[in-house]
This record gives sequence, structure tokens and C-alpha cells, in this order.
Amino acid sequence: MVGLWMSSSARMKRDSSAGRASQWLLLILVLALAGWYVVPDVRWHMTRADAEPRAVIARGDLAADEKATIEVFEKSKGSVVFITTRARVIDFWTRNVHSVPRGTGSGFIWDEQGHVVTNLHVIAGAADATVQLSDGRDYPADLVGASPTHDLAVLRIRVPMDAPDPIPIGTSAELRVGQKVFAIGNPFGLDWTLTTGIVSALDRSLPGEDGSMISHLIQTDAAINPGNSGGPLLDSAGRLIGVNTAIFSPSGASAGVGFAVPVDTVNRVVPQLIATGRYAPPSIGIEVDESLNRALTRELGVKGVAVLRVAPGSAAEDVGLRGVRVIESTNQIVPGDVILAVDGASVASVGEFLSRLDDKRVGQEVRLSVWRGGKTMELTVTLQASGQPSTL
Repeated sequence: MVGLWMSSSARMKRDSSAGRASQWLLLILVLALAGWYVVPDVRWHMTRADAEPRAVIARGDLAADEKATIEVFEKSKGSVVFITTRARVIDFWTRNVHSVPRGTGSGFIWDEQGHVVTNLHVIAGAADATVQLSDGRDYPADLVGASPTHDLAVLRIRVPMDAPDPIPIGTSAELRVGQKVFAIGNPFGLDWTLTTGIVSALDRSLPGEDGSMISHLIQTDAAINPGNSGGPLLDSAGRLIGVNTAIFSPSGASAGVGFAVPVDTVNRVVPQLIATGRYAPPSIGIEVDESLNRALTRELGVKGVAVLRVAPGSAAEDVGLRGVRVIESTNQIVPGDVILAVDGASVASVGEFLSRLDDKRVGQEVRLSVWRGGKTMELTVTLQASGQPSTL
């Protein structure tokens, strides 16, 4: 029994020692963990008197396409402007008139006389507009003229000295799908922003705010956002090839589908706006109506533009075009001529016919394919300046 008790006592002492060792080990582990979370690593506090910035690695020359992009932006930036507009509102109670911010957009210098081209929707409904140059100078702008059909407007600023250079003009007739394009503007008010892309498609059409169709638009995937409107679309040579006018986007932001009015249209419309304040499209002197046209051509079984009336003394009368007639003795309505094509290009609606004429200039001759009483004939007519809005 004594031997057994002594053996048990030894075991108890041994277990007690092992327990204290375990407790000490656990305490050391807890303190170590606490130090890990509470006390910062001493390595972060070590300092070196000889510490210096790392050496910069030379990158070499920029790629050729990067240099070309930079050159386009630097050469064109000075010709691009930032447009802010204000509207006047009347306080209902005091009848006081206040001027409040309305919107922003882009534009570009057209000529040495200070004319600025932008979109009509940028300034529509505004009481006044201010044009800011790339060097930060601000100038009040006067409205010179506008064309709702093309969503184009011309402003004028008076710069006393160091006027910016007009933007170089290119042509849109030679554009090809896939070629590189550059857009400069002020998206979301972020001034003088450059985006790049390609020509995605040509000859697109969109409805204008006045109900007409804006034709021959350039489609591009260059990012165009609110505020880009009115800014230039450039080719790789830095020439103007279009005026950014719209985007297709359910969210209102760029979805890679933007549109620009082609420069050939701009170069035809803007000089008229500067000279007369309005754009008068070429005309042949006939009256038409889109809704009546659909009904008449469906009844006749042809696709074209039905002539309702021929204006006296017009180019259309000179070549013998006929409008709708009424035989008084019988009250019978006799359909007039139906224009099927202009210079070989078919016209199935009034909008298409207007677009074909708009590609021409006053004084040019066009060849009309005309349906009359079941037979087709060819007539050559000289375009004249349009009169009333309904006369084409």
C-alpha cells in the first residue's frame, strides 16, 4: 500500500507539473497572438536613411498609332468649344424673371469670322448661350441660323484677339466602314474629352425632333455621351467628317452606337445658314403629303411619291408634271403623277424623296422616273429654291 501510494503521489506531482507547463505554454501562445494583432510588425517601423524612389524604366518610343492619336487631339483641341446654355423662367408669385442653367454641349470653330457649328438640340429652348474656348476664355454667343431638318445650328462669337483656328474640313463621301475615327467633346461636362473608334455603318437615318428624317448619318462605336452633341467627328488626318448628334442607348449613356451628321451635309447647309439664317432645300415645285401619299400610292398599286399639286411657274410645271385633278362635270378625281425615282434611286416615301433632293444643289438637273396612267416616263428638271415648307 505504501508503495502504491508513493507511486500515485509521484504521478500526481508529475501531472501537476505537466499541467503547469501546459498553462504556461497556453499563456505564451495567447500573449503571442495578442502581440500579433495589437503590436504592429516591427518590420514596418524599420527605417533606412538611404531609401530612395525606384528607378524608372525607359519605355522607348510610343507606338505609331499612339503618336497619330495624340497628334490628332493636340491639333484639333483648340478648334473645339464647350457650350453652356441658360433659360429664363418667371417666378409665379413675384413675376420676376430669372436665368437658370439649362444644359451643355459641344461645338467647333467653322471659320475666321467666329462662327461656331453645333447641334440645334444643344441650344433649342435656350435664352442665351456661352462659348468657352480651350484656353478658358468665355464669350457670349449670338444665334445666326438653324436647320431642324439636319439638327444643325450656327452661333457666332466675337474674339478680339488670338482667335482659334477653324477646324479642317474633310469629306464624308469617301468614308468606309472600318476606318478609324475620333470624337472630341464634353461628355457629362468633362471638357475636351477624346474617344476613339471606327465607322460602324454608313447612310443611317433617324427621326429628327421636328418629325423629319435625318438621313445619311454616320454610325460609329466611338464613345459618345450626353454633352458630346455638336462636337466634331474626325478622321485619322484630323479632318472634320461629321458632327456628333445622337446615341442609341436604353440607359442614356454610350452603348457603342453613336451617330454623326456627315460633313458633306454640314458643308452644304452651314453656308446657307450663315448667309440667310435658314436652310432652303432644293425643290422642284410640287406639293405632297406623307399620309395622303400612302393612301394614294396604295390605291394605285405603285411605290413612289404622289404629286398633289404643281406650283404655277415652277420647275415641275415647266417639264409638264401633273398633280391631282378634279373633273368638274363629273366630280371625278383623277390621280396625278407618281415619282418613282430620282436619278435612278427609288423613292418610296416623301421622306426619301426629300432626302434625294437634299443631296443636290439649286440649279442642278435631276432625272425623274414618273408613273402616269400605268406608264413610266423620264423627265429632267432643274432644281429651284424651295418656297413654302410643304413645297418640294
